[in-house]
Amino acid sequence: MNRLNIFLLIVVMGCALSVVNATNQQRQIFIQLQRAQSQERQLQQDYAQLQYQQSALSRTSRIEQIATDSLKMQAVATGRTQYLTLAPGATAASDAPVPTSAPASAPAAPTSRRGGTR
Repeated sequence: MNRLNIFLLIVVMGCALSVVNATNQQRQIFIQLQRAQSQERQLQQDYAQLQYQQSALSRTSRIEQIATDSLKMQAVATGRTQYLTLAPGATAASDAPVPTSAPASAPAAPTSRRGGTR
């Protein structure tokens, strides 16, 4: 009987240590979960902030202001438009287009490229 009691005591102690170990692991995992959720909330806030900044930076009025102030660009005027057409016998891949003057009301040819202001 004495050996049986010692064996049962060892088994109970092993089970108790196993419960303590499982509880400790559960706490560690819960702490990791809390940290991950906190990081997720922070990343969501950062993402929302970045989306707001992107929308603010890509506003048309801001882009136009930078283009006129910093880059000294001007709006396209009808009288200043130049149409680029290919030289006779040239292919689009081998030769650069040649600028030609066209009336402001004349439509561009289907193969021409439209150039910006210079």
